Amino acid sequence: MAIDVLVVDDEGDIRGMVSGLLEDEGYSVAVAANADAALKRVAEDKPSVIVLDVWLEGSRLDGIQLLPEIRALLPEAVILMMSGHADIETAVKAIQDGAYDFIEKPFAADRIIISVKRAAEAAALRRENAALRERSLADWSLVGASPVIQALKSQIQRLAEVNSRVLIVGPSGAGKEVIARSIHAASPRGKGPFVAVNCAGIRPDTMEAALFGEHLPSGDIADGLLLSADGGVLLLDEVADMPLQTQAKMLRVIQEQTFTPVGGAAPQSVDIRVMASTSRDLKALAREGAFREDLYFRLNVVPIAAPPLTSRLEDVPVLVDYFMTRAALAGQPPRRLSESAVAALQAHSWPGNVRQLRNVVEWLLIMAPGGVDDEIGVEALPADILRDDPGALLAERREEIINLPLKEARELFERNYLTLQIARAGGNVSKTAKAVGMERSALHRKLRVLNIGDGNEEES
Repeated sequence: MAIDVLVVDDEGDIRGMVSGLLEDEGYSVAVAANADAALKRVAEDKPSVIVLDVWLEGSRLDGIQLLPEIRALLPEAVILMMSGHADIETAVKAIQDGAYDFIEKPFAADRIIISVKRAAEAAALRRENAALRERSLADWSLVGASPVIQALKSQIQRLAEVNSRVLIVGPSGAGKEVIARSIHAASPRGKGPFVAVNCAGIRPDTMEAALFGEHLPSGDIADGLLLSADGGVLLLDEVADMPLQTQAKMLRVIQEQTFTPVGGAAPQSVDIRVMASTSRDLKALAREGAFREDLYFRLNVVPIAAPPLTSRLEDVPVLVDYFMTRAALAGQPPRRLSESAVAALQAHSWPGNVRQLRNVVEWLLIMAPGGVDDEIGVEALPADILRDDPGALLAERREEIINLPLKEARELFERNYLTLQIARAGGNVSKTAKAVGMERSALHRKLRVLNIGDGNEEES
């Protein structure tokens, strides 16, 4: 049974009285007489609330010394200190070291009950916040183990160590914001705010007020997104859609870290790291005059590419498992996909990239027939994905195939089959050869004959 409260006191009468009071209130209570017993209980039972006496006679550590040990072992626990001999200085030190409250002995029963109730509520809030943080971080995880993703993670780690501006380019749905958030989370600014501005989603006539804030008729100033990002990161998502007039003002923000609210005169200072993302060719837009060239060069200090899903199809099974796990966190039971279904997903062209794959997984959890324990087969996949499956492609060309000589029909099947297998292996010929049961040299020859690639793919 989970322990709600741990009472740590060297006096048996106090342990018995406090535990009895709390048990009568419905709490599950454990007790400990010294530091070592308390640490053992904390490690094993992970109590939500710890009532800790300052003076632990005969103990290796007293309560003040034990407090940081407990906090290191169980940061989410809420600790109430109590003592009949403490002075104001001791109480202040306990609070500074992380105690939630300080209770003087002798105490009334109502005092200890109310204090534990408030501490339990605080502990529940801490657990909820921790779960939200964990879920938030998981939402922005860069998932995959392909060579492309491994190289990208290495780039992210290097960029996290500096404060340079970053321009993230790549197709829609490839994870540009995930990359930006990953850089931020690993950087010294990681505890600061991360503000993503969707430049394509804000009306041009309201963008400056949204970014810089504005003076209201009342005389007050409505803060903009720049102030919200102070001390952290501002991501200009789809920056190509920012109006030219606003681009000129953003250039000043980048150069001087200052801005002026709309309708105001006094400049304001901020400390922000600017990142930008785009699915368009900013350099070409700059040549055409559709994007400020000086802003392009300011943003493009370190370019980084978000890879399309087709460049890392070996990550598809891992991504499917990840999205299934995310669905479970949202209260929806995950399910398994058959090998054939996963193979069909790896054969798809994925114009919407990882975002599209996530949507397909969510669709399958809602629409696929069968129960939670039933495997999702290839027949349950959406029609547009099935059309890319080599088996389905051959079925669509059935009449054509029937009229082909055996050699050409076999070549057609082998070309579709091996193209899929190479995609599943991320272009690695050795992995493909192992998967299809061929010698590597024989597969190279077959690829040349079928004119798949050049038959000399790089090993990864």
